[in-house]
Amino acid sequence: MKGPVLLLAGIVLFSLLDANSKLLSGGYGLGQVVATRYAVLLALLLLARLAFGGAGGSVGTSRPGLHLLRAASMMVSAAGFFLAFRQLPLAEGYLVFFTAPFMTLALSAAVLREVVPRAAWFWCAVGFGGVVLAVLPKLGGDGGPVFGYLAVLAGTLGFAVTQTVNRSLRGEPGVARILFWPSLLGLLLYGPLALWYWVPPPAPDLAMLMANGLVAGAAVVATAAAFRHADAARLGPFGFAALPVSVLLDLAIWGHPPDPAMLAGGAVVVLACVMSERAARLAKGQGVKAQGKVQGIPAGKAWAPSAPSGSGAVERTAASGSGP
Repeated sequence: MKGPVLLLAGIVLFSLLDANSKLLSGGYGLGQVVATRYAVLLALLLLARLAFGGAGGSVGTSRPGLHLLRAASMMVSAAGFFLAFRQLPLAEGYLVFFTAPFMTLALSAAVLREVVPRAAWFWCAVGFGGVVLAVLPKLGGDGGPVFGYLAVLAGTLGFAVTQTVNRSLRGEPGVARILFWPSLLGLLLYGPLALWYWVPPPAPDLAMLMANGLVAGAAVVATAAAFRHADAARLGPFGFAALPVSVLLDLAIWGHPPDPAMLAGGAVVVLACVMSERAARLAKGQGVKAQGKVQGIPAGKAWAPSAPSGSGAVERTAASGSGP
């Protein structure tokens, strides 16, 4: 359960980040909000490494191209969502954003050559159906400006690319790399824009700007770790969990209670997540049983690895999922 739990934690943190950024977007520009986020994150990382002797591992990498792609996709994602939610209603923006799990599955299948079972596509479709059920009554009228839709689409694609690259970099230990390079690039790209359009913030707003760095760092670490423990096929449907999280934030921050359609859609999303995880566990169990038969171990029968007497070898079963 590490992968799904970490992804859900990352989704909650990213939702808090979006809510905080939306609160700030009325008085501050893109450059100031994003540059402050990455400046705080970079400063905290460097201080931690100085205080604890290289905490987080090395920042060097043998795959600089992938780290550059990941950092660039994060810059596109940050800018896209910030600009989109300044112009679009949340419901319309979220409808576009919830295509991200499909993009992640497609990229994982095409680029990483990961096998995406039919159950993953099916439960992703069910989750997306829950989102449509929730937001469809809110659509209508003239809608948002074209630029807003393009911005959220770009942000969503950037998010999906980031998740896919996270999977490619799962073999690199430590978290310093995944924080350092995006923070450095974000500061270099958005720093000049922040200085040019800087608005002096009062103390409460400064605290909110700086909090973005903390929340963003924790969200990045959680989602990157999630894709080290599970593949996109298993994690895809959990991306729709942002819908019930956004419902709770909308109620807590802006005082907007969920309507029946939102509650029904949220229930469908939760069902899709639960059933997707159940399907993944059943598929894993069937694979273990098949492997046991190939090895000549009847499912459920006990075996123990060859070891000298008194070595402490633990008896296992073929159905437990552990091989000899």
